[in-house]
Amino acid sequence: MKVQLNTDSNIQGDEALAQHVEGVIESTLGRFDNQVTRIEVHLSDVNAGKSGSADKHCMMEARIEGRAPVTATEESATVREAISGAARKLQRVLDTTFGKMER
Repeated sequence: MKVQLNTDSNIQGDEALAQHVEGVIESTLGRFDNQVTRIEVHLSDVNAGKSGSADKHCMMEARIEGRAPVTATEESATVREAISGAARKLQRVLDTTFGKMER
């Protein structure tokens, strides 16, 4: 499964962030490795530099071969919390999607 990280101009998309994203995806979504071709992660700062309680936004999109992509989003106080929250939500969406496909 390929992981693609996209950030807006307010979030520094460095190697450490990329490794963190890949680690979270592997631990949370690794069991879907044979079914998902790509995970796209989009990170943004909603308030663009101003402080806020939930201004970091993470949207994850899973590409499933032969099906429409599925997504999950999370807004949180930190980028890492937003990534973890979106990954957990995407895990539930994929469980539901593949559960329906098996029936």
